[in-house]
Amino acid sequence: MTSSSTSSRKNLSKIASNRLQKELVEWQINPPAGFNYKVSDNLQRWVIEVIGAPGTLYANETYKLQVDFPEHYPMEAPQVIFMNPAPMHPHIYSNGHIC
Repeated sequence: MTSSSTSSRKNLSKIASNRLQKELVEWQINPPAGFNYKVSDNLQRWVIEVIGAPGTLYANETYKLQVDFPEHYPMEAPQVIFMNPAPMHPHIYSNGHIC
């Protein structure tokens, strides 16, 4: 049984797969400050923790982002949404989608 979100998703192209593997290795060697990657066996969907920067409204808060990479990444942009609970912000919808 598959959900509609996974059944409609196409497999990554060879270019996308190679690019994401390279980016993941770089992330593990030199992770960006304030971001943590949750290891998964699904290269097409990353879950990233974002820690609010000191001195901001979001300081010391931790949020999770779900990043879904399309079949033809990097020629097509990934979809990024906040997982619950999403931060209160005028550009973030209650369902986590970013405008």
